[in-house]
Amino acid sequence: MPVPRTFTVIADSFRQRILSGELEPGTKLPTNREISGQWQVAAATVSRALQALQVEGFIRTTPRGTFVADEPKVGLSSRDRLARVQRVKSILAEGETSRVTAAGLVVPPLYVAELFDLDAGDQVVRREWISGRGQTRTTFAVTWYPAQFAALVPDLLSTAPGKNAGLTARVLEATGRSITHAREDMHARQADAREASALGLAVGTAILAGAHRWSDDAGVVEYGEWCLPPRFTLGYEYQL
Repeated sequence: MPVPRTFTVIADSFRQRILSGELEPGTKLPTNREISGQWQVAAATVSRALQALQVEGFIRTTPRGTFVADEPKVGLSSRDRLARVQRVKSILAEGETSRVTAAGLVVPPLYVAELFDLDAGDQVVRREWISGRGQTRTTFAVTWYPAQFAALVPDLLSTAPGKNAGLTARVLEATGRSITHAREDMHARQADAREASALGLAVGTAILAGAHRWSDDAGVVEYGEWCLPPRFTLGYEYQL
């Protein structure tokens, strides 16, 4: 039986308000009856939307009402991060911070060299970073850029705090490039030693890993590989 579109719209509205920081952890949501009146939908539709958000870890329900989870176990997909770059010039959600653990020019693995159409021995910018919210680590990521971008945006080679969030937007501005094609691939597997250390997990813990490729007609602008801790949820709406 098809799920009514209003169910996904309501769930996505609350999901985005939580991710943006508009609804902070511990915020009490309106009652089901109030939400039903605001959206002019049946109470059953509201219940389905809230049930989905609870399964995803965005909210918790108690005898006193429904609240935004204290530490929602949700992650941003590459699609979410690109949307934030386009809206607010930051790859991070409200309340999310990042720490860059490595940045420099390197000769990449063969598969990365092929993505950027490089000759043998050519270099790319490689950045390794961890994001978190409060005491929770949310993502471990490695992002790659064409080497020539470093001359236009020197901070690509910096590990200084506070510079990571806006780098993609600055790259686009400095290079005059635009992202016209985006692809994301995901798979579940076990964390290797480097990923486990970054996320504070035991080696071999089940994780969700993925890779994104953002490009235009001139080639790849940014390639990234990332992974999330166990029991983190990615969710998004799509058009049929």
